[in-house]
Amino acid sequence: MARGLSAGRVQSVAVRLIVDREREIEAFNPEEYWRIGAVFTTDCQAAAELAAQWSAFQASRDEKGNGPTREAQQEFLAAHSAFTAELMTWKANRFEPTTADEALAAAKAMGLEIVELQRQEDSAAKGAARNRLAVVARLRGDGPSFTVESLQRRESRTRPSAPFTTAALQQAAAVQLRFSAARTMRIAQQLYEGVDLPGQGHTGLITYMRTDSTHLAADAISAVRGFIAERFGPQYVPEKPNFYSSSHGAQQAHEAIRPSEVARRPDDLIGALTDEQYRLYRLIWQRFVACQMPPAVWNVTEADIAAATDAAGAKAVLRAMGRTLAFDGFLKVTGLPRGGDQVLPALANGQTVAPVEISPRQHFTQPPPRFTEASLVKALEADGIGRPSTYATIIQTIQDRQYVQLTERTFHPTHLGTLVTDKLVAHLPDIFDVRFTAHMENQLDKIEEADKDWVSVLEEFYGPFSEHLRAATENMVHAKAESEPSEYVCQACGKPMAYRFNKSGRYLACSGYPECKQTNPVDAEGKLVVRREIDTACPQCGKSPMILRRSRFGAFLGCSGYPECKGTLPCDKDGQPLKLVKEQDIHEICPQCGGAMVVRWKGRRAFLACGKYPECKATASLPDGLRLEPPPKVEPKPTGVNCPKCGKPLVIRTGRRGEFAACSGFPRCRNAMSLEKLEELKSAAGPPKNTK
Repeated sequence: MARGLSAGRVQSVAVRLIVDREREIEAFNPEEYWRIGAVFTTDCQAAAELAAQWSAFQASRDEKGNGPTREAQQEFLAAHSAFTAELMTWKANRFEPTTADEALAAAKAMGLEIVELQRQEDSAAKGAARNRLAVVARLRGDGPSFTVESLQRRESRTRPSAPFTTAALQQAAAVQLRFSAARTMRIAQQLYEGVDLPGQGHTGLITYMRTDSTHLAADAISAVRGFIAERFGPQYVPEKPNFYSSSHGAQQAHEAIRPSEVARRPDDLIGALTDEQYRLYRLIWQRFVACQMPPAVWNVTEADIAAATDAAGAKAVLRAMGRTLAFDGFLKVTGLPRGGDQVLPALANGQTVAPVEISPRQHFTQPPPRFTEASLVKALEADGIGRPSTYATIIQTIQDRQYVQLTERTFHPTHLGTLVTDKLVAHLPDIFDVRFTAHMENQLDKIEEADKDWVSVLEEFYGPFSEHLRAATENMVHAKAESEPSEYVCQACGKPMAYRFNKSGRYLACSGYPECKQTNPVDAEGKLVVRREIDTACPQCGKSPMILRRSRFGAFLGCSGYPECKGTLPCDKDGQPLKLVKEQDIHEICPQCGGAMVVRWKGRRAFLACGKYPECKATASLPDGLRLEPPPKVEPKPTGVNCPKCGKPLVIRTGRRGEFAACSGFPRCRNAMSLEKLEELKSAAGPPKNTK
């Protein structure tokens, strides 16, 4: 395929899941269906006036152009003794229309006058744009009366979630904090290793963060139950501790992820933690405390609103549902769920309610969603693929290999990833199958438990594998030797262009090669990318114009004389060269505290940070259109002392807060110390043993 790639029974199956999902999306054909919603009010005399107010409220927009949120709509309706309902039964059957005619017939029978059907140009539903309709309608004055046919009241309970395993923590951090799996594990490692707390020294804040067990130690349960009783009251402590079952084959060597000391509340650590450390610690602390609290209790009310329509005596039944919180339980710690719940006004059987709005709406079935980091981790865990401790590394690897791209928080397979997957599945089908990978995990567990002999497991695997590998070596065709026809014609010689492959992905090449060597780049969908010249001379050769190019790092300007001249310039997404300025030329105000922003560097990338750090931790990107020359790279200085942890030489590096000593074996060894500590080490170590 290309240099620098890799395959494995976990990472390749993860890529295969993403590739298969993308093909499901491409093959998906949307199906039309309709729903009829309604708004009712118990104040029948004010229904007409409320209809005008409700219409104006829905048409309102905030400064960003967004309409009212769901919470705002629920608040408006509750303030006007109104509520929403949906048509469930029509002519004694469940209402499931698949065409506009069926839906509009029911709407007309309920007193709706159709003004017009507006056809909308919207390609969100593939293949259904020409059928997308919007109904413009108004209520007739002679419509049927609506009465409350039945009321049902019941109680529901919501149990707290189990304490975090590694996979559950990665999923929750991705959804609630928008952290990648790798970022979550990095921050969790910092919390586990500990931070300096005033008056307490270096303190570890959480238990070991690589675990698939929900087990909690008896002393931890006792401590959290006492904390809950003291902090929130005895009614928030269940009679018996809550216990949670772990997944099959979970390792019990470690507890679930929890705070090392429950009394150490997140708000008590604000000054000692970075913003991301605080947010992750708060997530872990809240989940641990909540898991030992009682369920939340809700009062649920369901009301069926019936109307005897004029359609040959047909009966329409609409259902409204609302719930109120009776006891918050564990929500006392985690907070109420987002989205808001409808609260029904006081209703009675036989009561008449008035329609404020009846709205038929067209919908289309949606394709399966692309994987996010959270849903990919969940899928891997559900299928028994890999270990939770390896998920972050696997997800990072398949991105580094450019098998997949994370776009708008969802994974899209690249052409390279699709090609690699197809070749592996074609030539090594058993190895890169989801069932095989889960089976292998199970076999490894049995070896660990002494239920299986490792030699027999290896023999069972290696015989078929070696045979598949031999056949693949003989039969697999190199990707560079393959080509696909395209719709494009070579501009140089007029011959057809074909899709070919190199380490950077697909490109167009003239079929007349080697006589004609014309090539053209293509985008992710295989469409020709036209090279656009920018009215800027190359800074290296001074004569050739620059061309807008793109790499996996973004847009840049490259010399049109490439490969003879390899000059480049950074630019914005539109191809405009970035203006080179000095640090002292940037004068930005902190949006949080109003102080001055200063330039900071992370590697070779510049960004702005508040000058009052650590009191204010605000950061921002450089102003649009500007760039800074990176500072000269400072070479580390030898110290003549070896690292006490791994034996490699210590060197002096320069960081944000000045010089410090660090192991030259970084990142495998992360030992570091102050220069004062280095001097103490020098005096105790004597002459160096190895300074190579």
